[in-house]
This record gives sequence, structure tokens and C-alpha cells, in this order.
Amino acid sequence: MASDTNTPKFHIAIVGGGIAGITLAIALMKHNISCAIYEQGHAFSEIGAGVAFSPNAVWAMKICDKTIHTAFEKVATHNQWPSKKNVFFDFIDGTTKSIAEPPATVFSLTNEQGANSVHRADFMEEMAQLVPGEIAHFRKHLDDIAEDPSTGKLRLKFHDGTVAEADAVVGCDGIKSRTRAVLFGDDHPSAHPTYTHKYAYRAVVPMEKAVEVIGDERAQNASLWMGPKSHVLTFPITQGKTFNLVAFQTDEGEWPSSNKLTLPAHKTDALRDFKNFGPAVLRELELTNEDIDRWAIFDLGDHPVPSFYKGRICISGDAAHATSPHHGAGAGFCIEDSAVLSSLLADERVRSHRDLEAVFAAFDAARRERAQWLVQDSRRTGELYEWNAEGAGKDLKKIEDELRNSYAVIWNYDMDKAVEDAKAELGSRLKT
Repeated sequence: MASDTNTPKFHIAIVGGGIAGITLAIALMKHNISCAIYEQGHAFSEIGAGVAFSPNAVWAMKICDKTIHTAFEKVATHNQWPSKKNVFFDFIDGTTKSIAEPPATVFSLTNEQGANSVHRADFMEEMAQLVPGEIAHFRKHLDDIAEDPSTGKLRLKFHDGTVAEADAVVGCDGIKSRTRAVLFGDDHPSAHPTYTHKYAYRAVVPMEKAVEVIGDERAQNASLWMGPKSHVLTFPITQGKTFNLVAFQTDEGEWPSSNKLTLPAHKTDALRDFKNFGPAVLRELELTNEDIDRWAIFDLGDHPVPSFYKGRICISGDAAHATSPHHGAGAGFCIEDSAVLSSLLADERVRSHRDLEAVFAAFDAARRERAQWLVQDSRRTGELYEWNAEGAGKDLKKIEDELRNSYAVIWNYDMDKAVEDAKAELGSRLKT
């Protein structure tokens, strides 16, 4: 533990208690940096079921705090077959019509850790135990942030009429980030995410039921089923007890709701959307409940933010670079952000609130290009899965080669060097 004389003399307000917010708070506590989380829900939570973490994200967890990695390891699920230990996903032609034989793998992507999947709720529950109750404030819906001219503090105003003060604010409040709107104004194009013209059906099924219907190999290991204007992800979660399915469909129209990202649907809707797929995929969809939800895929691809900060207000995670899920890297990039930002805030040269704008400027320089690349490349990756990407089409070799290259950019990221480079950038900012 650092002594009081070495403890930074500033307080950070974190808006949002999802993966980005809670990992940042845990990382800041490691460095004795005063912080508080303001979450609009009644508890720490994450939307959705299964989420994957690749090697870059796992290393970022360790940089944030080893307890985060321990929490992850406690709930992580891998491919259930030892022979597929290093497989990220098997890629399959989902339109294969054979009933007698299960569809063969077209190609596989592998890395040193393979598929690392968790149920979001399980991971959040483990991390929530690492956050002292006194720094977590729930049912706090942010309305505005303004500087108090008498104290120089930033005042956060919440929907319930309460206020809080901090030396700096980090918005980790997700795709619909109010902090982002405060930074750039409600009328700025980047203040609101846009529809990517894809939606998804999601289901979590008992593993024994999935095995009975589609067999051991495909139920117990990560598979990606490609097809025209649609694709399906399936992988085990909860230590292999359950089977997670996400079925994506391209939508030429507009999302029918202005304020809801999920709308009710029926199993028959999914079966109709995937009518051109083979019996294996249709059997998977038959596993879903009769009533299911349809999830809209929104991102910041059309209108990327011009900066990740302004003054002593910063955005991180989905608030800064909400992405479609086709790379399975969005949550991992949130943790990358937390690793870099916490390392900058803990830098020994940062001693007071006067240094915080330089920290945020260095964070922006370190993270924005990579994060916004992910948003754009994830969109293209979704098109590759659906044989609709310009220059690739249904050419499976071109699809494989392009995917290998883009996943390498994600997986082979040197987190230690990223932190080192960010600190060098911070040094130049503090001198100016």
C-alpha cells in the first residue's frame, strides 16, 4: 500500500457500473486512488448472456488488478473437448443441407487460450464482491455535469435530485452514454448510437438438451455458422452447463423503436429468418423458447466521437467506442481501456487535479485509433460471416485470410507496451 504522502490528491467519479466501470474502479483502488461509482441500475449488471475474452483482454485484467483475473478464471468456460483447447471458433457453412452427417469445419481460428467465455452476470457478481459498498451508489441516473466555479470541482447532477462532486468524471455508461452527450451536446451526431441494420436472437439452453439435439461436438465447443445475410454463434458457458446461442440477421429496414434495444419476438420469426440454412442450424433454433427477444445491434460506427475527453471529463468503454459484437472483443476493449487509464492515473507524476486533463489527453491519444478501428472492422467482419463483404463474397479462403489478419490485430496487442507508450505520451503532455 502506498503511504499517505504518495496517495494522489484527487477523486474520480465513475458513471456506470458495467464491465468498464467496475474494472476501472477496482484498478484505481489498487493504487489508492479515491473513486466512486454511480450506476443507474439497482445493482452492478451487464446486458446479455455469454461474452468472450481473448488473450489481450485477459492480460489487461492482470494489469488492472490480479483479483479481476482471478474472478474471471473462477467463472470462465472453455471448449469442452481437450482437442479444441486452443480453438477460438470453428467456422462452418451453415447452409449445408446434409441430415445424416454433422456439417464439417471449414476452417478454425486458434490462439493461445482458445475460447474464454463467461456468463456476464456471473462475472459481474464475482467482481462486485471486490468493490466496497461505500463507493457504490445505485439508482443514480446522470442528468448533467458542470464545474462549480467556487471550488473548481465537477458537480454531477442526478435524476433523483441528488448531486455529487469529483475532481474528474469518467463516463463508463455504455452505448446510450449520458456522459458522451454531456461532452459533445445532445445534438452532436456522436451523442447517439446508430442502427447497424443487424439484429440478433439470443438463447441460453441446458447443455444436455443441446447435446441431445445437435450432438457433443457442436454443443460443447465454440462454433460460428456462416450463411447468406445471417450467421449464428454457439458456445458453452457456465462451465459447460449451458449452451449459448446468438443468431444474427441482416435487416434492410430501420429499427422500429426509438428507445428500446430489445423487442419481443417469436421462435417462428427466427425460423423464418434462417429458412435458407441447413437442418443443423434450424435444430439449434428449435431449442429456443417460443417467446424470445430480438436485440438491435447499434454502434458508433457512423459517427465516431471526435475525442475521448474534454477538460476533466472522459469517456471509456462502450461510452467511447460502442461496437457491434462480431469480433467478440467489445468487452475486452473496455478492460484494455481500464488498464491504460488506471495506469495513467496512478503514474507518480500525476499528483493533483491539475494533472488530470493531461491524463485524459494521453488516454485519448493511446486508445482512440485502436478502439475506433475495432468498431469499423467489426462491422466488416459481420459482413464476412454473411458472405456479403466487398472483395470477399462467398470466397471462403479470402474470408479466412482476412479474419486471421484482423483477429491478429486484436489478440497480439502488447498491453505492457501500450501502457508504456501511454505513459510516454503523458510525460510529453505534462511538460507542455
